[in-house]
Amino acid sequence: MDRSQQSLPTGTRVDDYEIEAFLGGGGFSIVYLARELSTGRQLSIKEYMPSKLARRAEDHSVALEPGTHADLFHRGLKLFLQEAKILATLKHPNIVNVVNFFRANGTVYMVMEYEAGKNLQEYINSRGGQLSESFLRTVFPPLLDGLKLIHTRGYLHLDIKPGNIHVRPGGRPLLLDFGAVHRLHQSRRFQPGRVVTPNYAPIEQSEAGGYVGPWSDIYAIGATMRACIEGRPPPPATERHEKDTMRPAVQSFKRRYSPELLQAIDWAMEVDPLLRPQSVDEFLEALRPAPEEEQALPPGKSSVMGRW
Repeated sequence: MDRSQQSLPTGTRVDDYEIEAFLGGGGFSIVYLARELSTGRQLSIKEYMPSKLARRAEDHSVALEPGTHADLFHRGLKLFLQEAKILATLKHPNIVNVVNFFRANGTVYMVMEYEAGKNLQEYINSRGGQLSESFLRTVFPPLLDGLKLIHTRGYLHLDIKPGNIHVRPGGRPLLLDFGAVHRLHQSRRFQPGRVVTPNYAPIEQSEAGGYVGPWSDIYAIGATMRACIEGRPPPPATERHEKDTMRPAVQSFKRRYSPELLQAIDWAMEVDPLLRPQSVDEFLEALRPAPEEEQALPPGKSSVMGRW
């Protein structure tokens, strides 16, 4: 079913907010543009509404679908609430800012600052990839700085992909959707047990007992950067683990992008987690352009203020 048909009607009041428009939704949530009644400011609100488990009742509440296991719904609700609590503590200019969360209508709502802009996946789709080096160097270093804070606080994102990156005017990125966020466990017995986005998730997220860490998020960043260039998701790490037919970026895209950028992407996308950068700082250092390259880039490799 179209998620807009399951959304709250315009004008609905929830807590101190009035719904103004439907913005979008996925399998587990619906996002709205709303106005805070006490201040008049516009915000976005994310509602926990799993499409396969729940339906909209006549009183606007979220009700379980007949025959649905209530424990699945409540487990998801608990994880959604956990996401809101974690995000409320992570204040960074490149991480979505949660200002409030509350229970109502039999579900949970997360209130976030509303930011104009476009989803990175939309950029990729509209341009068929081929996003310029200046675009990549504008968007990804600040995004990595936000990711560094997440890791420093002892968390892993574990679902970085173009669809979870919002690009504001001027190329200022925001990392979204922390529904898969996990505490950083230094144990090979740790297994997230969450939904995995195959084309962007590293092999250790798909293997029982996989040893996830900062290197896991770095793989997803590398895969996202490659998608920006190639215009399509890279092959799943599980396929690459069996037989890696993906050509290195440094070979495939050398005519348009600097070797430093392409080598960094290839390093981040090593199938073996031990061969990848082990920290955000290592990856940022690899991304740093060579001094001579910064001074004179060929067409299509302009500085960060150049054309995207």
